[in-house]
Amino acid sequence: MSSLLSIGKSGLLAAQVGLSTTGNNITNANTPGYNRQVAIQGDTGTQYQGFGYVGTGTEVEAVRRFYDNFLATSLRNAEANQASLDAYSAQIGQIDNLLADPTAGLSPALQDFFNGVQNATASPASSAARQSLLSNAESLASRFQGMSARLNEVAAGVNNQMVSNVGEINAYAKKLADINNTIAGLTTSTAEPNDLLDKRDQMLTELNKLVKVTVTPGDNNMLNVQFGTGQPLVVGNKPFQLGTSTSPTDASRITIGYATDSGAFTELPDTVFTGGQLGGLIEFRDGAMDRAQNSLGQVAAGLATAFNAQHVLGQDQNGALGTNFFNPINAYVGTNTRNSPLSTAQVTAVVTDAGGLTASDYSVDYDGTNFNVTRKSDGKITQINPFPQTTPQVIDGVSYSITGTPQPKDNFLVRPTYNAAKDITVAIKDRDKIALAAPIATAAPTTNVGNGKISAGSVDKNYLTPGNAVTAPITLTYDKASGSFSGFPPNQDVTVTVNGTATVYPVGTPVPYTDGANISFGGVNFAISGTPADLDTFTVGPNTSGVGDSRNGALLGALQTKNILDNGAATFQTTYAQMVNYVGTKAREAQISGTAADAAVTQATKAQQEVSGVNLDEEAANLLRYQQAYQASGKVMQVASQLFDTVLSIGR
Repeated sequence: MSSLLSIGKSGLLAAQVGLSTTGNNITNANTPGYNRQVAIQGDTGTQYQGFGYVGTGTEVEAVRRFYDNFLATSLRNAEANQASLDAYSAQIGQIDNLLADPTAGLSPALQDFFNGVQNATASPASSAARQSLLSNAESLASRFQGMSARLNEVAAGVNNQMVSNVGEINAYAKKLADINNTIAGLTTSTAEPNDLLDKRDQMLTELNKLVKVTVTPGDNNMLNVQFGTGQPLVVGNKPFQLGTSTSPTDASRITIGYATDSGAFTELPDTVFTGGQLGGLIEFRDGAMDRAQNSLGQVAAGLATAFNAQHVLGQDQNGALGTNFFNPINAYVGTNTRNSPLSTAQVTAVVTDAGGLTASDYSVDYDGTNFNVTRKSDGKITQINPFPQTTPQVIDGVSYSITGTPQPKDNFLVRPTYNAAKDITVAIKDRDKIALAAPIATAAPTTNVGNGKISAGSVDKNYLTPGNAVTAPITLTYDKASGSFSGFPPNQDVTVTVNGTATVYPVGTPVPYTDGANISFGGVNFAISGTPADLDTFTVGPNTSGVGDSRNGALLGALQTKNILDNGAATFQTTYAQMVNYVGTKAREAQISGTAADAAVTQATKAQQEVSGVNLDEEAANLLRYQQAYQASGKVMQVASQLFDTVLSIGR
């Protein structure tokens, strides 16, 4: 009888554990990270009774949680990718809306500016047209500055989110180390603290949404957590803390690395932070964000530089040569804070050639002998030669001047166009100083016998070389016998270009006449056509009455449709359009990838829940099954009690 009572009792206890486990599953069905549990029963063995072996009951061997590490890892990876794309998409959407806005974008302001140039060119003597041009220029500069400010606001927001994410990562790392330690203390050879394991897995899930991590088993049921290419975040019960700092070459940029309680900071490369919100933010910042700012700056710097280059070749209403229309664009130069304190080297970079500009950043490094300028977009290296410099060296449209005494491993970051949109300003405030006229004038006297004609003429940048400016009329005389012209300046070679082929005639050499050929000397360019007669003359002199002249204005207006940027492959508008298209394409890619990531998370969640999730219908069935088992075991004990009473009654 006692054995029967014991058997019933064991079944009663097992059913009770089953009921508790099932009830726990039901109440935690909606708890994030909860894994379904089940009570595992086994028999307690048998006893030999002479005629055979008789069972002794049952026992609960363990309460096991249904957990599949492969499915859990797949779900974490899918969620890390989803979080990364969501963060990326949210940020790039702001830039896409800014650039593509038909009213707030750059295109309308560019169009209005060149409309102002064309109107002033059409009426060069009109004060109203000139003032309107200045107003349009100020509006264009303001539009550049406004867009740059908005991009900087987005960049500042990214910095703040990165700092916040690092703080959350550190909090999770500490919690994981603590719970690792607790789990290790509660784990036995036959039992594990299931609820704590679930909490730890949920922490890993939340951490993985911040930055993609890799989880490996450690000692005594603890887990080790790494990110990137194996950088440790949690090792057993020891957390590693991350920190943020400003970039050593750019105070507006946040870097992430390991931080210690003593304040030491070891910077980590951006490439180790992949996946999760932090990975998405860094990918956005280092990709679309930098390209948008650099490309916008490329348009601003290119416009300012090209417009200035043409404007200084003109003549204003006061009869003086033109000055810079926009203030020069200085590239951002960041001196590495880790440079030797003994170094006195300084790098100055000024944008001088619109066509050579790229949207890349550059690293300037001193190897102990030479300075090397590395273009970060493709790794191309250009050496500053010679050093010390005798004159500035132009690399990709930027003039580099390096002074002082450098030390080995000195480093500088040069961003030629990064701040250009913010820095562009109009230099001219007086409408009379807008140089719409050309500084030279040509003429063919009415006394000429032949029908030769001379073009209006223009000047190029060589005209600005000291000694080349025309200060008095130059008279060219045609000699029919030799078929050549004479009278050119005695100190300048003459270049004659026929069908694209240039021939240089040294000082004092007769210059043969070719109908329609372009003739140039000292930056002065013109063409003579027709059939001049013997001793016919043509004059080239300073423009003494240029108030109604708009030849330089026409050249300024032509810059709108001229392929200037990207080494003569793109206009200002097409370069801006390419940037808008790039950002729009990236935004669309992020949306499409985000939709795919959502589907992947849904699929991975379904697969994981099929194993670990709580099915309320199944649990309800289990509840009835354990209830019946409990009642049946109680009945066994009741029968055992009645039998025992029967035996006792026999003795009475």
